[in-house]
Amino acid sequence: MSDFVICINNDSNPGSLILGKVYRTLPDAEAEAHNMLRVVDEDKSEPDGYLYPASMFAPIELPEVARRALMAAGD
Repeated sequence: MSDFVICINNDSNPGSLILGKVYRTLPDAEAEAHNMLRVVDEDKSEPDGYLYPASMFAPIELPEVARRALMAAGD
């Protein structure tokens, strides 16, 4: 899975996810086996992210400069 995804559906979590926003994912093989993703969402209080259905996101590849900037910002 990509290190970054874009939210394509926030119907069930509009307070935690912004439609069209890029989010960082965290590795979680068990979650992925259940079609879930561990995502660092708007509620930054949980550094280990939250689990969401993978169908709520589309994987994206970013240019290296954008990837580095987002990683440094903690997004």
